[in-house]
Amino acid sequence: MRVCATTGLPVCLNAELFIKLNAVFGVVSLLIGAVAAILLALTRWEAVGLLKPIGYYQVITLHGLNMLIFWILFMEMAILYFCSTTLLNSRNFSNALSWGQFLLMLIGFGMVNYSVLAERALVTMTSYVPLEAGQEFYLGLILFAVGALLGVVNFFGGLYIAKRDKTYKGAIPLVVFGALAAAIIAVFTIVHGAIVLIPTWLWSIGVLENPPDAAWYRLIWWGLGHCSQQINVCAMVAVWYFLATLTTGAKPLNQTVCRFAFLMYILFINLASAHHLLVDPAVGAGWKMWNTSYALYLAVLASMIHGFTVPASVEAAQRKKGIGGLFGWLTRAPWKDPGFAAFFLSLVIFGFGGGITGVTLGTHQINIIAHNTLRIPGHFHVTVAGGTSLAFMGLAYYVVPLIFRKEYALKKLVRLQPYVFGFGICLMAIGMTLAGSLGVPRRHPDIDFTDARIAVDMGQAAPFLAMLGIGGVIAATGALMFVLLTVWAVFFGKSNKGRAMESWQTPEQDRITKSLITTKWDPNEKGLKPKGTVVLTFIFLASFAVYYFANWKALIDVWPVR
Repeated sequence: MRVCATTGLPVCLNAELFIKLNAVFGVVSLLIGAVAAILLALTRWEAVGLLKPIGYYQVITLHGLNMLIFWILFMEMAILYFCSTTLLNSRNFSNALSWGQFLLMLIGFGMVNYSVLAERALVTMTSYVPLEAGQEFYLGLILFAVGALLGVVNFFGGLYIAKRDKTYKGAIPLVVFGALAAAIIAVFTIVHGAIVLIPTWLWSIGVLENPPDAAWYRLIWWGLGHCSQQINVCAMVAVWYFLATLTTGAKPLNQTVCRFAFLMYILFINLASAHHLLVDPAVGAGWKMWNTSYALYLAVLASMIHGFTVPASVEAAQRKKGIGGLFGWLTRAPWKDPGFAAFFLSLVIFGFGGGITGVTLGTHQINIIAHNTLRIPGHFHVTVAGGTSLAFMGLAYYVVPLIFRKEYALKKLVRLQPYVFGFGICLMAIGMTLAGSLGVPRRHPDIDFTDARIAVDMGQAAPFLAMLGIGGVIAATGALMFVLLTVWAVFFGKSNKGRAMESWQTPEQDRITKSLITTKWDPNEKGLKPKGTVVLTFIFLASFAVYYFANWKALIDVWPVR
C-alpha cells in the first residue's frame, strides 16, 4: 500500500498495477477505433466516399468492437479495481483472478482484431447469423467476456473483504455503489454473450452442422449488445459523481435518492434492448409495447434523477464557495480543468443529446420508421462517445497523475481536447440525425445504390452527410489528441512521485475545492439551493417536449397515401 500525496487516499500496489494495465490497453483500443472512425466518416460523407463496400464493412466492424467493447470495458475494469480498493481503503481480492482477467481480455482483444484486419470477420459488431466469421473471432469475444467476468468476480470479492475487515464505516460510497450496479448488469450481459456466442463458435469450427436460429440469435445477442452499453451508463454516472467531487468539492444532495436511481438501472434499463427487436416475429406485440413504454420510462427516470442531482451538487458546492447569481456557479466553474470540462460536457451531451433522442427513438411507433436510418447512430454516438468516452477521458486526466504519477505536458492542448472531441461528436451526431430524418440508411455505405436499376436520389441529404464527415474527423482528431497526450504523459511525462500532482486549477480554486472535500458540510443547508439547476431542468424538459412531439408530427405526415 502507498498513500496518495494529493488525495491522502490509500492505493493498493497490486490493484494499481492492474489499473495501469487495463487503462493502457483501453487507450490502445481507442487509438484503433479513432483511426477507423476517420475512414468511416470520410466514407459516409458521400462527396468523398473513401472506402469500397468490403472495406467499409471491415472498418465498421473494427470501429464498433474497439470503441463499444474494448475501450469501454478495459477502462471499466480499471474503475472496478480503483473502487474496490482505494475508495474502500482495502486490498485487491485476488491477484490470480486479476491476471486471469487481464490476460484473457488481452488475448480476446488480439484475436478479434486479427480476425477483422485479416478480412475474416466482415460481419459488423452484431455478427448476425447466418453471416459467418472466422472461428477466432467468436472465440476471441468469448475469452474477452470471460476475462471481464473474472474482473467482476474479483470486484465482488473486494467488496466482501472490505466489509469483512471493516475498512470503511456505514454504507459503501456512492461511486462504489454505481460501480456495483454496473458490475451486476455486467453479469447479466456476459451470461447472454456466453449463451449466444458459444454455439455460434461451435458452428464455426464444424461441431454444429447448422448455425443458431437467426431469430433466437438476435433476441439473445441484444441481451449482450445493448445491455453492455447500460454498464457504460452506470460507470459513466459513477465517474460523474467522482469528478464532481474531485474538481469542485461537490457532495450528492441525497444519497438515498441517488442509490435508488442506480437500483432502477439494474431493474429496468436492460429492457431498452427491445427497440432492436420491434419487427421480429419471435417476440409478441405486448412484450414490445411494455418494454418501449413503461419499462423504458422507469429507466429514463433514473437518468433524469442523476441528471438533476449531479449538476445540483456542483451548484451547491460552488455556492458554498460564495459564488452567487442564478448561473454564476456555472460561468465561474473550473472550465480550464480538463477533468471538469470533460465531465460536464459529457453530462450535457448525454442528457440533451442522448437522453432526449433515446426516449424518442425508443418509442415503438417512432422507432419503426427511424431504426434503420442514421438517426440511431446519431443517438448512440452522443451517449457512448459524447457521454461515456468523454467522461472516461476526464477521469484519465486525474488517473495518470494520481495512479501513474506522471504529469501531462502541453497542458494547453490537454485543456482544449475535451472541447474538440465534444464539438466533433455533436456536429457529427446532428448530421446523422438530420440525414436519418431524410431516410438515409445506417448500414449501407453507398446510399445512392450506384448502378441500381431504379435510381435513388439522396441529394437532399448531402449537406447533412458533410456535417457527419466533418464532425467525425474533428471528433476522431479529439480522440487522437487524447491518446497522444496520454501516451506521452505515461511514458515520457515528468514524475510526481512523493509530491502532490500539479493542479489543473488556479491555486485559489484548488485550495477552496480541497477544503470542501476534506471538511463536513451539508449541501442542503440554507443559501445553497440549486436554483440554476432547476431552471436548466425546465429548459431540458421543454426541449424534450418539442423534439418528442415534433417526431409524432413527422409520423403523422407519413399516414396519407399520395
